[in-house]
Amino acid sequence: MLLRDTIAAIATAPGRGAVGVIRVSGPNVPQIAHAIIGNLPPARVAQVAHFLAGDGEWLDQGLALYFPAPASYTGEHVLELQGHGGVLVLDSLLKRLLELGCRMARPGEFTERAFVNGKIDIAQAEAIADLIDAGSVAAARAAVRSMQGEFSAQINDLQAQITELRTLVEAAIDFPDEELDFLPGSMLGDRIAKIFMSFDAISAAARQGALLREGLNVVIAGKPNAGKSSLLNKLVGDEVAIVTDQPGTTRDVLRHQVHLDGLPLNLIDTAGLRQAADLVEAEGVRRALAELGRADRVLYVLDAALPDDKSGASDLAGELKALPRDVPVTLIFNKIDLSGAEAGVDESRDPPQVFLSARTGAGLDLLRAHLKHRAGYRGGDAGALSARRRHLDALNRARSCVVQAAQLLTTTRALELFAEELRRAQLALGEITGEFSSDDLLGEIFSSFCIGK
Repeated sequence: MLLRDTIAAIATAPGRGAVGVIRVSGPNVPQIAHAIIGNLPPARVAQVAHFLAGDGEWLDQGLALYFPAPASYTGEHVLELQGHGGVLVLDSLLKRLLELGCRMARPGEFTERAFVNGKIDIAQAEAIADLIDAGSVAAARAAVRSMQGEFSAQINDLQAQITELRTLVEAAIDFPDEELDFLPGSMLGDRIAKIFMSFDAISAAARQGALLREGLNVVIAGKPNAGKSSLLNKLVGDEVAIVTDQPGTTRDVLRHQVHLDGLPLNLIDTAGLRQAADLVEAEGVRRALAELGRADRVLYVLDAALPDDKSGASDLAGELKALPRDVPVTLIFNKIDLSGAEAGVDESRDPPQVFLSARTGAGLDLLRAHLKHRAGYRGGDAGALSARRRHLDALNRARSCVVQAAQLLTTTRALELFAEELRRAQLALGEITGEFSSDDLLGEIFSSFCIGK
């Protein structure tokens, strides 16, 4: 990456406000500061300054802050101009900076430079974006922990354990005739067990963070008039979906987010699954099937007040086979206020069953508890670390490599293959912190940031 240019961007949100901030980062910051405010402010001291146009006229008056390299957010010289938050004022200041040789920053380029200059790693960079986008206090706390380096420190510690074990194994491979015993007794098994314990602890905290950040995608599906939209309305606490006695009322996908003790629940109501009566309903069914494939859990709603031959319960096995194979399902037996059944949950069944009434609300708390339990959500932040699905994928791949290594050790005692699986585990873990990352991945991560960050 070429870091010889100097970048600038408005760092505050678009629109009218009391204060607007412009950031400048790069090697030409000292010269630019002299041109736009007449001097270079003392390091890390707020200075009242006049922001000057090319002809010396005032563009604005505010505060200027200078952070010399390397003690800055990006690791480069950084200048912050804090002026009034009018759109025209900020645009005029930015235009002046571009005249002085700055380039408009790309989305996330300030944080990208912090990564390139070794100020943060990729996991910390992603945590910064997660903190900005946090939708709950628990998610914000998890992001702060990861931003401060707690997630990266745990990954690095796990890397060190694997490195140490790999070093001993490769020493035993390289010096087979030496009298030194690199792998005494049950040492290999003990170290592998400790590595698995570390994997479990990190994965549990990361899963909590991923749930807090991304939420649980729950698709409500089933045949028409089973009470899907009524269930959505009850969970949301508002009449967000039209409910009538006419089958096929819902034609499109309805989305709404609620929170269960801090867990974001992305509820998705879909059209009833049946042979469509017209083109509009057919499109609704097609969209419903597409949402099922992206769900974290499906709530398949049945009308418990109807006989089995009319409710669809008699054809249930065939209907469940038509659902995506790897998406977990919960059967919702709705309308117990009409059937006379008691509210309850049967977790021993496969799939599990919940008996409730979307009209009266009976059994809704049981459903909420069931969803949290099945998601593995522990409530609050519970030591969560801000994590993304790619982090969980990398952790799973790394753990699978160590599992494979342990199996090879047991079945073949082939130390060369054992060491190779450990190397692959290290590469997977390195993807989390950015030690091993493709340019495409880096571009995708930083392009999701707002401009000025």
